[in-house]
Amino acid sequence: MGAARRVLMGAPSRLASGRAYESPMHDQDRRILEDTLTSACEGVGLGPALSLSAAIADICRGAGHATVHPAWDEAAARIASLSMTQIADLVRVGTARFHLLNKAEQLNIVRVNRQREIDSRPGSPRPESVDDAMHRLREAGFTPERIAGVLSRLDIQPTLTAHPTEARRRTVLDKQTDIAACVVRLRDSGLTPRERADTLARLDRVVSMLLMTDDVRIKRLDVPDEVRNGIYFLTTTIWQTVPRLVRDIVWAARRTFGDDQAAVVANDLPAVLRYRTWIGGDRDGNPNVTAEVTRRTMAMMRGAAVERWLAELAHLRHVLSVSTSRADLGREIHDAIEQDHAWIDAQTHLDQRKHEPLRVRLSQMRARIERDETYSGHALLEDLMIIRRALHHAGLGRIGEEGLLADAIIRARVFGLHLATIDIRQHSEVHERAAAELLSLAGVQADYTSLDEAARLALLRRELGNPRPLTPVGAELSHETAEVLATMGVVRDSIDREPESVRAWIVSMTHRVSDMLAVLLLFKEVGLHRPGSPGRPTVSRVQVVPLFETVEDLANAPALMDEALTDPVFAAHARAASPNEPEQEIMLGYSDSNKDGGFLMANAALHTAQRQVAEVFARHGVGLRYFHGRGGTIGRGGGRAGRAILAAPPTARSGRLRFTEQGEVITFRYALPDMARRHLEQIVHASILAQADPRLADPDAGLGGLIMRLAERARLAYRALIDDPRFWAWFVEASPVEHIGGMPIASRPVSRASGSALTFDKLRAIPWVFSWVQMRALVPGWYGVGAALADASDSEVRALTQAAASGPFVSTVFENAAQELARARVPILRRYAMAGPHGSAIFEVLQAEFDRSRAAVLRVTGHNDLMAHSPVVGRSIDDRNPWTDVLNLAQIELLKRWRAADDDERGALRAVLQTTINGVAAAMQSTG
Repeated sequence: MGAARRVLMGAPSRLASGRAYESPMHDQDRRILEDTLTSACEGVGLGPALSLSAAIADICRGAGHATVHPAWDEAAARIASLSMTQIADLVRVGTARFHLLNKAEQLNIVRVNRQREIDSRPGSPRPESVDDAMHRLREAGFTPERIAGVLSRLDIQPTLTAHPTEARRRTVLDKQTDIAACVVRLRDSGLTPRERADTLARLDRVVSMLLMTDDVRIKRLDVPDEVRNGIYFLTTTIWQTVPRLVRDIVWAARRTFGDDQAAVVANDLPAVLRYRTWIGGDRDGNPNVTAEVTRRTMAMMRGAAVERWLAELAHLRHVLSVSTSRADLGREIHDAIEQDHAWIDAQTHLDQRKHEPLRVRLSQMRARIERDETYSGHALLEDLMIIRRALHHAGLGRIGEEGLLADAIIRARVFGLHLATIDIRQHSEVHERAAAELLSLAGVQADYTSLDEAARLALLRRELGNPRPLTPVGAELSHETAEVLATMGVVRDSIDREPESVRAWIVSMTHRVSDMLAVLLLFKEVGLHRPGSPGRPTVSRVQVVPLFETVEDLANAPALMDEALTDPVFAAHARAASPNEPEQEIMLGYSDSNKDGGFLMANAALHTAQRQVAEVFARHGVGLRYFHGRGGTIGRGGGRAGRAILAAPPTARSGRLRFTEQGEVITFRYALPDMARRHLEQIVHASILAQADPRLADPDAGLGGLIMRLAERARLAYRALIDDPRFWAWFVEASPVEHIGGMPIASRPVSRASGSALTFDKLRAIPWVFSWVQMRALVPGWYGVGAALADASDSEVRALTQAAASGPFVSTVFENAAQELARARVPILRRYAMAGPHGSAIFEVLQAEFDRSRAAVLRVTGHNDLMAHSPVVGRSIDDRNPWTDVLNLAQIELLKRWRAADDDERGALRAVLQTTINGVAAAMQSTG
């Protein structure tokens, strides 16, 4: 490893590994919240429940980590003796405790980062900040010009989704935000006694209301609700944070190189970040997302953007009061005003035209945004640039390059008037059936689905070269096909108004090239794709993006994309859909690959596919953008986003990437502006370093054969568990999976079936992982690691140990597994397991693999503690365990009562059971 490599990648952040989170201020915050919880519980009649919760937690604490201990039976017996109302109260105070604790930990993360920023100095920046990345690049010998090149290639696109993983209601989230504001205010030593007393009283009122608020929604969210939730974060914390991040880049450049050279780095920075969304566009498995819903979603997004811009431009108009009697703003601004003279009140025009043209122009822009549907984000940006150039002409360049106008220009580049670019996602089988129907109606092919791949490709290429439509005039289409074409029509109309509103059509379960060409055939029907001909180039207005989800599809992805990029029709589409630079997007599914092949195989398959697909694209000379479909939990590709970026194969690091953010991940990362900034700066920090990494070879590549052999052993062990004839009946009976399916947390059904029809294949990855989290087993985050290494030689373990110490991929995999093993609670899993058929036998299998995996991780890492790499998180896990145990034991008792109850009794039981699911999710800070 060279010196440049060490400088760029550096040591693990102290933020994750040190004692930085533990401080007197954090202890003070927790004491305040503990005292407030006690006071609020007594005030609303929940004092006895709070005392009982503490007593049972003490009993659980006495059992330690022992799988079998009298304390477990004692704690369970205490809960079994309670009435339904008493259990509900116990769960209510336990859940509230974790809501407060989680907010305290978030606030401490913000405090630690702020203190580190105060303590940082030139040459000693805050870890994982943009300043840190800039410093490392300079230490590695990067010139300002070279760093500017790195930044120009960055195009990071977080993608919000509505996957059903946020169990909290909006009203609960809002109360947590109010609680945070009170805690921060109480840190102020300058408060008067009256101000402090008032703030404590307000905090008590908010916590009291939290205790009296239903944790579970009465009504399931519909798609417009989800759209409004996404818009809320886009127009608040994200809107505020994106310009701040760009200012961080400017500050870091000045601090690293000085003002003169910083201009080379920071002059007219690109957006760096742009947001995408699936909310209102993802219809795979969600029948509630229709063409009309997507159309309404786009209208809601534009409406929200217009509202934000009206306020933004009004603020700019108030500030930019430059008078032509004092400064020459140049001719361009006056010409722009004259060209759009109709878009302003005549009297305002006469009063201000001669003296304050910037204000006149901003008034015109507000009028057009509000009333002119043809006014686009591109036009908005150009108008803001005209104002910047006018300020430069007047010698006011700093006002044009910094402050409110600079922020507005960044927002115009990032959000435009569409707010976030919407993706459309649909299953390949739906496209296949639609194409088959149209081909049959046109008399081209009676049974397209019966054709083999070669015949399908020949037919699709021939029809894509034929400009005539397939749908006969007046033909009656099936509802499914009509819906697909209607959605494509909505996309076409939206792009006509705002080209950035939709950029990708994602094909779930892409198995073959024909799955992508079938979409182009449907595009041709509505005018989204026009085949090329002599003298007329191909036109493709939306990119077709394959999604590779299963282990088999990931293994086949390199060959499939080689075939696709060789195919003249698809290659022409790829060029036309990204005219500025040939680029094709590839989406990788982390959830289904884990559910299909287990933890280690999913990680190995994804890493290998990224490297091999990137090599294919390099041979074809086509740019590659990876879209990582990650969930919030380790079992669905979650974890620290920055580490995941640095763990990617070097050949896969283009600086252009996308990743999903969903459910509880969105609310954790974007609930507070300072948390949003920390999240985004870690991503930008990692993206800068990953793209600038000078290595030509992947340090983990030499282990590829070993890792795949180990992954295959892990896969066999995992499949032996889930394919055991006894397993599925046990899982459905012992876990709360069917109750998770009834949670009203999203418009998208969490399962494809229910009741007796529920099978492993039909169950989606989210409730699968969610159930293991609830049982405190977290099987998708570690199972099979022990079996993989059981027969590993000493030399193989040494190779892994060396890679874990220096290779980002191997270290990330084993640290993620270590964390999930540390979070698992085997004694609690045992009590769930024994309630299902063959529970003893299934538990023995799970416990044996847990013990093997724990030993294997410690052997590879060389530690004697699973959380040695992050001791603060380890202490947090230990602190949370007994309180979480109380909620689990309550859930286990309620599941027992559910099995014995009749239909009338189950109504009341269901509501309390769902509150325990909410409570455990809060305690574990994860769902699915």
